[in-house]
Parts: sequence; structure tokens; C-alpha cells
Amino acid sequence: MRAYEEVRAAYMRVFDFDGTIYDGESLFDLYLFSTKYNPKVLRYIAPVLRYAIKYKLGRATFDQMEYGVGKLCHGYLSELAESLEFEELVNAFWDQNMKRIKPWYEPREDDVILTASFDITVGEACRRLGVQHLVSSTIDGNTLNVNYLNFNTNKPKRFRELYGDNVRVDEFYTDSRFDQPMIDMARRAYMVKGNKIHQVK
Repeated sequence: MRAYEEVRAAYMRVFDFDGTIYDGESLFDLYLFSTKYNPKVLRYIAPVLRYAIKYKLGRATFDQMEYGVGKLCHGYLSELAESLEFEELVNAFWDQNMKRIKPWYEPREDDVILTASFDITVGEACRRLGVQHLVSSTIDGNTLNVNYLNFNTNKPKRFRELYGDNVRVDEFYTDSRFDQPMIDMARRAYMVKGNKIHQVK
């Protein structure tokens, strides 16, 4: 993994992941994919849908997401672990779903992926794409607890912690106006809808 300082000195492209370069919501798709390995996790479908909808509509507070997603992830991962290793599931998922990376995206190793999804899921997609920089939510692999939720205002906060307060984002791509703080930070910003890209700044 290249040092963050090297990216700061280069031309910086930052991309949201779900709905932007990935066609869909990868965490939800992974959850549905996992049900064929352990049907018992289907009992999480209602809360998973509830939080996914609240997140996309911007109707969930940070505290609600932190508590709810943390509790949900721990329960889901604990139950799933009864039938298979999570790494095995993630690899099988991306074997099938790398084709959902949108064709317009041409990865560079110094791109930065900035997402609310988790390192243990999107990290494998980044590895396959050859992208070396991921800013994401994180899960402790031993306790299965959420360490950090890269949601809402935490996105620009965490980004600045890693790249510095005076970081220059040359291009930023997203599918959501909820990423306005990152749009404000960028020299040029693009809104992505399907495979259509519209410059908004």
C-alpha cells in the first residue's frame, strides 16, 4: 500500500463506490448473496432494508446509523460465521460481481475510493481493480464490531485526517448530493447516474 503522502503529491481522483463505480449497493447485494450459504440470515432482511433506505434518503442520523448498523453487522456476521468464513464469502461474491463495476471507470492505482461500505468487502474489489487507497467504514475482524462508520460528516472528516486539512482533490465522483462536503472540497466534481456523468462543479 502506497503512503498517503504520495497521493497528496499526485493528481488526486476520489470516487464514491456504491451507485457510482459499482452498479448497485454492494453491501445489500452481498447480504442477499450470503443467504444462499446461510438462509438463517434472512431474518435480517427487514432491518437491512430499513437502514439502506434511510441511508439513501438521508433520513438517518449519525447516532442511529452508528448504533443500528453496528448491532446489525455484529449479529449478521456472527450468525454467518457458523457456516463459512467471511473472506470466502467476499471472494465468491466478487468472483460473480466484478462485472458490475461500471464500464466508464478506468482504475488507477493512486485513485482513492471513499465509501460508507466496509473495508472487509470493498477492500477486495479495490485489490482486484489495482486501487491502493480506500477510505471506508471498518470492522474488527476478531470481535466483529464496527470500529468506524464512514457515514455522513465522517466522510470528509476521515478524509482530512488521512490526507491533511489542505488536501487538493482534483476530481470527485459521486451519485449523491449528500456528498456535498466532498463536492465543495474538489476542484471538479461529477454526478453519476447509471453510466451518465454530469459535471456539477
